[in-house]
Amino acid sequence: MNDRNSLASAPASAPASLAPASLAVAPASLRGGVGARLRRERELRGMSIEEIGRATRIPLVSLEKLETDRFDDLPGEVFVRGFLRGYAKAVGLSPEEVLAWYGASRRVPLVAPIVPVSTHVAPKERRRVGIAVAFVLLLVLCTMALSFILRPRGRDVPSELSMGEHGQQSVVVVVG
Repeated sequence: MNDRNSLASAPASAPASLAPASLAVAPASLRGGVGARLRRERELRGMSIEEIGRATRIPLVSLEKLETDRFDDLPGEVFVRGFLRGYAKAVGLSPEEVLAWYGASRRVPLVAPIVPVSTHVAPKERRRVGIAVAFVLLLVLCTMALSFILRPRGRDVPSELSMGEHGQQSVVVVVG
């Protein structure tokens, strides 16, 4: 990249002395990591890390981790790429170029592999079904036991049931 192209990537309102001249000098692998490049651009523009934080709404802790190339300490690959894109815009660098530096330094694939979704029932769900079946069986057994215990027997027949048609007492004989 020549100096004229690197000046074109700077914002129109930025003076020529603040243009990212370091872009034309060497790729990120030759002049420090991506974070060091971003910090250098921020310092060239006279911006504090707090100003970058306000402009990008990226937490200061995350910005410090970006500037020290501690990408593994950040939430995830999507967040890292978003933070780098926002930081690059804030200091007037091309976000695509910064992401290319990051990709070259990390050798991370652009798209994470898709994890296949399993179709088997989770053990927790199987346990819930088992508990429900056991509860229903217990309920049926309790109902049967109660009906057996509370069933009227021959001598336990109430007098109302043992009355004949005309209100006469009938005798029930239990042979057994």
